[in-house]
Amino acid sequence: MEYMSQEGYDKLVAELRQLENVELPQVREAIAEARDKGDLSENFEYHAAKREQARLLGRIRFKQKVLENARVIDTSRLGTDSIGLLCRVEMTNLANNNQMAYTIASPHEANLREGKISIKSPIAQALLNKKVGDVVEVRVPAGLLKLRIDSITRQD
Repeated sequence: MEYMSQEGYDKLVAELRQLENVELPQVREAIAEARDKGDLSENFEYHAAKREQARLLGRIRFKQKVLENARVIDTSRLGTDSIGLLCRVEMTNLANNNQMAYTIASPHEANLREGKISIKSPIAQALLNKKVGDVVEVRVPAGLLKLRIDSITRQD
């Protein structure tokens, strides 16, 4: 079971619809056009389109499975006393006093550019169930991070 935000769920549904209703019909059309050109044994366009179709079908099956197992979290029922899924955490790296903020999200919603890290990441795992003022040590590939939790808010 995967817990996620309503926004993440809606985004996955939209991606699935795009794959099923736009991209897959385009690939099927490309296969039909390539098939009309004759000998399939040496038809590069046909084989490329078939590979693309297989890739798309794999992505569609994966997204269907994720959605099948997804559970949307009602954020109004979550508190901000400790860190959990869909929390926005502001913290300070005690080694260099840099401040950073991340929202802890499901692996399917994680996007570093948007400031969303996967709940399965080392930083998120170290932060889970911690409170404001706690200092957390996290082992990351670059070494050991010492982070102080400054604030916890919920994503809406």
